[in-house]
Amino acid sequence: MRFGLIYELQLPRPWDAESEHRMVHQALAEVEVADRLGFDYVWANEHHFLEEYSHNSAPEVFLAAAAGRTSQIHVGHAVVLSPPGYNPPAHVAERIAMLDLVSSGRAEWGTGSSASRAELEGFNIDPALKKLMWAEATEQTANMMAMSPYPGFKGQFFSMPTRNVIPKPLQKPHPPIWLACSNKETIHVAARNGVGALAFAFVDPVEAAKWAGEYYAIIKSDECVPIGHTVNANIAMATGFSVHHDEAEAIRRGGEGFQFFGFALGHHYVYGEHTPGVTNVWDRFQRGRDAMPPAVGNGIGTPDQLIDRLRQYQDSGVDQVIFVQQAGRNTHNDIIASLELFAAEVMPAMKADQAARDARKQAELAPYIEAALKRKNWMRPLTPDAIPSIAAYGRSVVATDGTPNAIAGRRGGGINIPSEDPSEKLRATGND
Repeated sequence: MRFGLIYELQLPRPWDAESEHRMVHQALAEVEVADRLGFDYVWANEHHFLEEYSHNSAPEVFLAAAAGRTSQIHVGHAVVLSPPGYNPPAHVAERIAMLDLVSSGRAEWGTGSSASRAELEGFNIDPALKKLMWAEATEQTANMMAMSPYPGFKGQFFSMPTRNVIPKPLQKPHPPIWLACSNKETIHVAARNGVGALAFAFVDPVEAAKWAGEYYAIIKSDECVPIGHTVNANIAMATGFSVHHDEAEAIRRGGEGFQFFGFALGHHYVYGEHTPGVTNVWDRFQRGRDAMPPAVGNGIGTPDQLIDRLRQYQDSGVDQVIFVQQAGRNTHNDIIASLELFAAEVMPAMKADQAARDARKQAELAPYIEAALKRKNWMRPLTPDAIPSIAAYGRSVVATDGTPNAIAGRRGGGINIPSEDPSEKLRATGND
């Protein structure tokens, strides 16, 4: 089993002038420790306008900084908001490829569309069409990373002409694709499209076993038709995180933060009413906390308790557990202490036979993945003689009276080019 950390970059009010700066650099320091301790993934979600819940609007910047501080941990952009209204597909291809180059092939490409009104309406995205937008944009973004040149596309939600989208990622044909999943149906969508499932539904091992079983059944069936150029058969489940030899202390250190994570998620996505720049989510959480169920996180407890619960996840078919540790007002020092204790006493027990498990899984899935790739309707590359050339706009140089100069049409690049007569004033006109 592999282990990841997720950073929404939560920041409950009140804030001061240094709050976001302090939060970001503490998070980067935690990732650096996690890399040294042997954690496998760090994930960072793209969100916009979700005050207190997530201040991580540019994960590619955060993850690039994390990559520069680390050497082995995978840097997962989870998720890139895929509908073109958020991010033009070519921009996504460029930034994922650059993250892969910066991290020397450690990038993971998570995808999704969000379900919050703040984000969808903030970018004028029709909620009824967002899933179709995700599918169109994600498939074409994968084509952009894998094809030289990209042939161009005229679709329902975006179009672009032939271009060679650069840079290309180090991982060929592109980094592994994942889909953010909040329920069993999106788990099925992930499997049908041959991508990893990032499940943020916080289910127990019994329910996880059902989800994982259905996911892998679809991966092995004729329903699986890859949206990308590879199949990433993986399922990850998220849970809270706080580890201490005293269970009560583990709950004290991490329980409130995990409760706030769930409350803030519900506030922005399900039941809340939010006035931008005004609503205090933390205060609302405190007022309603007594009526909330206790924090139940399968990653909150003693090392022995975690080993028992994580083995249940492992036996259920879950490939990765993602820990929610930077949540609410969980402190930086407590997060570091939990990471260190987990690495010392839990991780060795869970990773003892990882290589053998990986080998068995790859051998079992290989024929199904090969069959799935054969079912894909591949975009056809252009033949060399069909690749259109692109004429530069340039700038035409004309005299002040509007008559063409002897050097009209010369590419001035925005610089005035003097004529033989120094008294003649020239101006450059045209499009940037």
